[in-house]
Amino acid sequence: MKHSLKALVTMIALASSAQALAHDTLPATLPTQQDSRLQQVATSPRVWNGITVSQDNRLFASLTQSEGAGLQLAEVVNNQLKAFPDESWNQWNANDPEHHFYHVNALRIGPDGDLWVMDSGNKGIGTGDQAVTGGAKLVHISLATGKVMNSYVFKSPTLQSTSYLDDVRFNGDFAYITDPGAVGLVVLNLKSGKSWRVLDNHPLSIDHQPIYADGKKLILRDGREKRVGLDQLEVSPDGKWLYYQAIPGPLARIETRYLNDNTLSAAEVAKHAEKVRETWSTGGTAIDADGNIYASDINTRSIKRIAPDGQVTTVVQDPRLVWIDAMWVSNGALWMPSGQINRTPATTGGKPSTVEYPVKLYRLPLPIKPSPLDHK
Repeated sequence: MKHSLKALVTMIALASSAQALAHDTLPATLPTQQDSRLQQVATSPRVWNGITVSQDNRLFASLTQSEGAGLQLAEVVNNQLKAFPDESWNQWNANDPEHHFYHVNALRIGPDGDLWVMDSGNKGIGTGDQAVTGGAKLVHISLATGKVMNSYVFKSPTLQSTSYLDDVRFNGDFAYITDPGAVGLVVLNLKSGKSWRVLDNHPLSIDHQPIYADGKKLILRDGREKRVGLDQLEVSPDGKWLYYQAIPGPLARIETRYLNDNTLSAAEVAKHAEKVRETWSTGGTAIDADGNIYASDINTRSIKRIAPDGQVTTVVQDPRLVWIDAMWVSNGALWMPSGQINRTPATTGGKPSTVEYPVKLYRLPLPIKPSPLDHK
C-alpha cells in the first residue's frame, strides 16, 4: 500500500510519540484496597522524607525543601511541627554555616539514644547546585537537653563540589554516609573525626536506569531524567555487612572491615563490593534485628521485605502509601512517612504540585525489633 508523504510523516510522528510515552511510563498495578492494619499516627503541612522515634516515643521529622524553603528539622508534638533543636538552627546563616541547617535530608536516633541529623550541604542531586562549605555536616543533638553535642563538618577532599550527603547509618565507632551527588560512600570515624571516600562511581554505586513512581518516570525541572546513585544503606545486625543501593537498585553489599580500614586504597575496597539482587525504584529502607531489609516500592505503593537469603515478600500494599521514604523500625512496628515526593515540581519537570496535604505518617504493627547495632 502506498502512502502520501504527509501520511507517512504523520505515522512516524505517532510512532515516535508512542515510543516516547512508553519510555516515560512503566506498568504499575496500583492498589485500590486499603489495608486495615495501617494506623495513621501523624500528619504534616510540609513534605517530609524521614522520621525517627525515640525510646520514650518522641517523634522527629526531616522536612524537604521541595515545596519551598522553611522549617527543616522538627519534633512532632500533638500533631504540630516544632523547630528542633530551636528556630536558630532552622534558619540558614551563610556567615555561620556550621551552626545552621542548610538542607537537612535525614535523621535518626543513634545507638546512644540521641538524635543525629544529616545536613546534605547541597540543595539538589544532579541539578547543577554546588555543595556549600560548612553546610555539609552530621549533627549530634542530646534529647535530654535539646543541645547540640557535636557537629562533624565535612570538607574537601571528602566533600566534593557536587556532593549531597544523603543518609547515615552507624556501626560502632564508624558512621557510613551515602553521597549520591558525587556518587560514592563517605566513612566517618566518630572518635577521631577523620573521614574518607570509597566506592566512588563504582558500577554498583551509579544509577543504571530511570526512577519510576506510580508508573511515571521522574523528571527534573529542566526536563532531564532524575537519576540518583548510591542513596540507601543499612548495616546488618552483626555489623559485618553494609547493604546499599542506588534508588532504582540493584541491592549490593560490602564487608564493613574494608570500609573501616582507611589504609586500604579505594581500588582495593572496590574489589570487595558484590551484588545481592535486582530491586526496584525505592524511596526508603529500614532493617530489623533479624537482618530483614524493608524497601518501599514507589512504583506500586508497597513495602517489600528482603530476607538475608535474598528472598522477597510483600509486607503491605495500600493506595495511601505514596512514596514511602526513610522508614523506622521500633519494637513491634514499622513506621512509614508518605512524602508524595513524586508529586512535587522537583520530580515532575517543574509542573505544579499535586501533593495532597497534609502528608501522613503510617504505622504498621509487625513482630519485629530494631537492629541493636544501629539504634535502640
